[in-house]
Amino acid sequence: MSGNKPAKVYYWYMSDDKKTADKEQPESADIIEAAKEVLSLNDREGKWTIPADGLYPHQWLWDSAFIAIGLSHYDTERAQQEILSILRGQWANGMVPHMIFDSAVLYRQDREIWRSYVSPYAPDNVATSGITQPPMLAEAIVRIGKKLKLPERRSWYRHVYQALVNYHQWLYTERDTHGEGLTLQIHPWETGMDNTPPWMHEMHQHLLPFWVRFARLTHLEKLFTYIRKDVRFAAPRHRMTNVDVMALYSVQRRLRRKQYDIQKLLTHSLFAIEDLAFNSIFIRANHHLRHIAKTIGEELPEELTSRMRKTESALEQLWDAYSGQYYCRNFTTHKLIKVSTIATFLPLYAGSISKERADQLVSLLKTSKQFSPKYPIATAPVNADYFNEFRYWQGPVWINMNWLIIDGLRQYKHDDLADKLTEKTLELIKQNGFYEYFSPLTGEPAGINNFSWTAALAIDLLNRN
Repeated sequence: MSGNKPAKVYYWYMSDDKKTADKEQPESADIIEAAKEVLSLNDREGKWTIPADGLYPHQWLWDSAFIAIGLSHYDTERAQQEILSILRGQWANGMVPHMIFDSAVLYRQDREIWRSYVSPYAPDNVATSGITQPPMLAEAIVRIGKKLKLPERRSWYRHVYQALVNYHQWLYTERDTHGEGLTLQIHPWETGMDNTPPWMHEMHQHLLPFWVRFARLTHLEKLFTYIRKDVRFAAPRHRMTNVDVMALYSVQRRLRRKQYDIQKLLTHSLFAIEDLAFNSIFIRANHHLRHIAKTIGEELPEELTSRMRKTESALEQLWDAYSGQYYCRNFTTHKLIKVSTIATFLPLYAGSISKERADQLVSLLKTSKQFSPKYPIATAPVNADYFNEFRYWQGPVWINMNWLIIDGLRQYKHDDLADKLTEKTLELIKQNGFYEYFSPLTGEPAGINNFSWTAALAIDLLNRN
C-alpha cells in the first residue's frame, strides 16, 4: 500500500504567512494617527463627517454611526456631536433619514432629486432623503457611553433616548405593517449595500421599467455614463452598472411621487423586501435600546418590547435548512430570495440566534472559499455568476461588514477566528490605506481613498487588540 498522505488543506484563518512588503509595515500607532487625519480631513464644521471628499459630500446615517465609534476612542464630545448632527434630520414621524444634504448652492440638484419637503413629516430646516438606513445609531450611542463615567453616560443616554425610541417605534409602525416581527425595506439604498445581489435579482426579474429595458437592449445606457457624477471620482468598473443606476433612480422617483407615504407605496408595490442585514442590525439595536433604557431608569413602551421579542424569533423565518444559510425575503410573496451574500453571517451580530445555528455559520465562514478567499469576507460568493471583485457590493471586501461579523464572532466566543479576521482586515489597510473597499482575491484597493468609516473602524479594531 502507498504511504502517501492526503494533502493538508490550509484555510485563510489557519495561515501564519506574513506578506513580505517592499517597505516596513506601519505600526498600529501610525495607522491610528493616519486614520485620525482622514477623519479630520472629512470633518465639516466640527459637527458632522462626510464619507469622502468629492464623491460623498453629504452626511449618511450609518456612516456617521461607524465614524462616531472611531471618534469615541479619542474625542467623545466630537463623537456625540456626530450622532446629534444626524438626529437633526429626524422626521416628525420618527424616521431618521439615510442622508442629510449639504446646504450649499452647489448641491441644490441633489436636494431636488429627493424633495423631502413633499412629505408633511420632513423637517423644515434641513433637506434630507426620504428613506432610512441600517439602524446603527444605538450601537454608536452605547459605545460612546462606555467611554463616559456613569453620571455623564446617563446624561448622554437621556439626551438621545426619546429620539431613539421614536425611531424604533417608527420602524415597527411603518415597516412591520402586518406585525410579524420583520421590518420591510423599500429601496436597496436602505440596506446600506446599494446594489446588493438579492435586490438586483428581484429588480431584474420583475421590476425593470420599460425605458430602462429599452436602453439596455439598444445599448443606449452607455450614454448615461456621461452624466454620472460618481464615475468622475472612481473607476466605472468599481461602481454600479448604468442599468442598475437608472433602475434604482426610477424606484427613487416613485418614492418621491408617493410622498414617501408607506401606505401609498405598498399599494401595488412589488419592490418591498425584508432585508436580512437590516433586520439583523435592528435586533442588535433593540438590545442596545433596552440597555439604554435600563441605565437611565426608563421603561420602554410595552408594545415596543413585545415587538422586539417577536423580531428575534421571526429572524429564523429567513433560514434555509437545505443550503444552511439565511436569506432576504420578498415581503409580498413571503418567499426567500435565495441569492447568497455576506448578509448570511449578520445574524451573528444580531446575537439572538442559537449557538447551534451560530456554529453552522462559523463553519461556513471557516471552510467556504466562496466567502473566504485570500482576503475575507467577500460580499458575494466568488463562485456566483453575479460576483465581481470590484463592483461595489457585489464582491469586494468592506471593512464595516468585517467589523460587524468580528463583533458577532466575539459574542459567540469564537475569539480566535475574530482575531484572525481582524488581522486580515487590518492587513488590507496596512498595505493599501483607507480605501472604500478591496478585492477579496488580490487585496487591490477600489473605490475612494480616505474613506471615513474605513479609518474610523481601523481605530476601533486597533484599540480593541
